[in-house]
Amino acid sequence: MYANSLFASEAASASHSSFPILTALVLLPVVGSVFVTLISNRRPEWVKLCASLFSVGVAGMSIWLLASFETHAGGFQFVSEHSWISQWGISWHLGVDGISLFLVVLTGILFPLVILGVDPHHDEKRYLGWLLLLEAGVMGSFLSLDLFLFFIFFEIVLVPMYFLIGGWGYDKRIYAATKFFLYTMFGSAFMLVGIIATAFLARHDIGYLTFDLVKIAEEASFATNTGRWLFLSFAIAFAVKVPVFPLHTWLPDAHTQAPTGGSVILAGVLLKMGTYGFLRFGLYLFPEASVWAKPVFLTLATIGIIYGAIAATMQTDLKRLVAYSSVAHLGFIVLGTFAITSQSLSGGVLQMVNHGISTGALFLMVGMIYERRHTRAIAELKGIQAVAPIFAAAFMVVMLSSIGVPGLNGFVGEFLVLIGSFDTARWWTIVATTGVILAALYLLWAYQRVFHGEPDEANSSFAEITLKEGALILVFIGLIAFNGLYPKPMLERIEPSVDKLIEHVESRTDYKAPAQKVHESTHSEGEK
Repeated sequence: MYANSLFASEAASASHSSFPILTALVLLPVVGSVFVTLISNRRPEWVKLCASLFSVGVAGMSIWLLASFETHAGGFQFVSEHSWISQWGISWHLGVDGISLFLVVLTGILFPLVILGVDPHHDEKRYLGWLLLLEAGVMGSFLSLDLFLFFIFFEIVLVPMYFLIGGWGYDKRIYAATKFFLYTMFGSAFMLVGIIATAFLARHDIGYLTFDLVKIAEEASFATNTGRWLFLSFAIAFAVKVPVFPLHTWLPDAHTQAPTGGSVILAGVLLKMGTYGFLRFGLYLFPEASVWAKPVFLTLATIGIIYGAIAATMQTDLKRLVAYSSVAHLGFIVLGTFAITSQSLSGGVLQMVNHGISTGALFLMVGMIYERRHTRAIAELKGIQAVAPIFAAAFMVVMLSSIGVPGLNGFVGEFLVLIGSFDTARWWTIVATTGVILAALYLLWAYQRVFHGEPDEANSSFAEITLKEGALILVFIGLIAFNGLYPKPMLERIEPSVDKLIEHVESRTDYKAPAQKVHESTHSEGEK
């Protein structure tokens, strides 16, 4: 029906090598997990070495993928497609475009940092095995172009995360792990029904049964009410995963009780499976329904921004404060997604990555505080800056990036989301802007209480940051500074795919996005 597919037209020409790089990115962590599990308990020193080698290998391939990616191509690149269950139309179909590229790279970078930099304290073998399996699930979710394949990877992620929280978390870890699992399984049940219904209904237009995302999005058309019900079945799963208010209540518990490494991965990439899902399997697959649902999700996003910020201000646990800040920051991404403009969508994708870097670093440093003081209660922490000035300085840089100070990575994404949303969601944007002010309030106030003043006896022995910890945090600070000062390389790769997505929405609906140029409005600002 649509001979010139907006998304698939460049796929073949954009693959630079016959090596199945995307398949390798998914399967290599699985192989690593198996190897780690098979290592004898008599050789514990090999466990971390093996896990590190496999995770670093995945990181290297993700960076090679970034270097080889065609900058101005909006279609899927490095496509790998093989028939899997042919009688059901299910295929091993992977591809990457500007929307998913940096989420893949972020996943590749975060996992080796967690494996090398965070000590699980006990049962390292099982811990690292679950982490590698989790990496495979996340990679598969960001790369899948087959609905059934995406669902498998989307569900695989739940199992290792459940065991990581339940096995290596804190006092209420079982409660938090169970709550996380039940919430996400509840949402996924709706999505499974939606996936099956979508494939069978699309068969009437395509002529045969297929779960191929691109083929269904480009060639199938659904009746208005049918498309809206199908969209809602997907949207519930993604709203839980983000999480969107009021489905957010599992997140603070999961973050607070998860081990440090689990919190970093959860904030860094797992939550982005929801925001990415809205773009890839919501806006692309059901454009009319997405435009129809726009006011609802803009309202929920705005409520989440304000509520998350106010709730964060009221927290007495430093880790729980950072967890609620994620609810607010992710609200900006949802706002940008449903504003449906070039700037807002590009800002949303950029903010997915930048939030993963900044909030991941915050959770990492909160974990370091707990290792030293065995408490996260803000009231029991005071004057750390006097005894550990380097640690305090590093925490301040990460905190300021989360606030969105110009020159650091958090500013660029939020700026694009707000300026891009103003044309199509003006009043929502005006209200959401107050979330930026509230973020400064709760984070600066928390910093003042934890780091300023004279340390009491318990805090006077707080240890300065170690060389290993410093090297780990330096990677995050480097990414924070680079993305804040020079976002152009990211935007050059994100914007073509975003523009194609908007073209697709416009071709299928009466919606007309305002003409916006991301480069003209942000590059000069980011380079100052």
